[in-house]
Amino acid sequence: MRILLLDKNHPLITEQLLAKNCILEEDFTSSYDEVCAKIKNYDGVIIRSRIPLDKNFLEHGKNLKFIARVGAGMENIDIPVAEKLGIQLINSPEGNRDSVAEHVVGMLLILMNRLFIASTEVKKGIWLREENRGDELLGKTVGLIGYGNMGKATAKRLSGFGCKVIFHDILPNLSDEFATQVSLKELKERAEVLSLHIPLNNETHYLIDENFIAEMRNSFYFVNTARGKNVETKYLVEALKSGKVKGACLDVLEYEKASFEKLESENDDLDYLLNSEKAIVTPHIAGWTHQSKEKLAQVIVDKIVAEFIN
Repeated sequence: MRILLLDKNHPLITEQLLAKNCILEEDFTSSYDEVCAKIKNYDGVIIRSRIPLDKNFLEHGKNLKFIARVGAGMENIDIPVAEKLGIQLINSPEGNRDSVAEHVVGMLLILMNRLFIASTEVKKGIWLREENRGDELLGKTVGLIGYGNMGKATAKRLSGFGCKVIFHDILPNLSDEFATQVSLKELKERAEVLSLHIPLNNETHYLIDENFIAEMRNSFYFVNTARGKNVETKYLVEALKSGKVKGACLDVLEYEKASFEKLESENDDLDYLLNSEKAIVTPHIAGWTHQSKEKLAQVIVDKIVAEFIN
């Protein structure tokens, strides 16, 4: 098989596919138009987020049998067109679910216990104890939206902290030993911590908006390691200012570039998040550990080999 690799990933992808007699080309610099011009020459393409695989791109890929995304999200692929053209879509959420789950817990612990703030103060010679009194995870009801790989891994960790974990998902009958499935209405009534584990699509774009926040009965901590555009940031900022949202842990932002390489815009809402003690912001690294880089790649190779080579 002839396979085009458009983004840098763990070298095991190249090593193992070459060992299976695949013909590989690595191209990490060509423009969208340049890749479109040659994509017809390949049976498969392995991507992260550098180039959008839209209708035009897919129609140029006349011989594509598969698209493999090293990661979970597939929003940079025109999925209906790919399915219509018979191109199989492969992703690897199994590879970074553990790193995402640990990141969720880590951000919550830092935020709720004021660890970063307190450490920074002490290093500056400021010794404040009462002002840095923490808030425990133990006993809190955590609501997850989405219960796929990331949601399940997160529930497993949080249940170990003595949290009551509930979740809402569009698929039925997903409850397990770590979390109980509930309606979205019940989740809004009970959750004291809200964490997103959903893709970005027409149904989830700006899911967290003014109305959603208003419908949450409790003041709550908010975590987003999914996609920035799942949240309408201006209403999150308003809720942080009013106290409806006690604090926000954000690994993703509405203002990221589609490639996730950097922020594409700045405004007053972003400025607030970057300067508020109520917010922790990280640069889209929840699924970005040393271990997940290897696991993501291995999952992709295993799926390609199982489906197309063995």
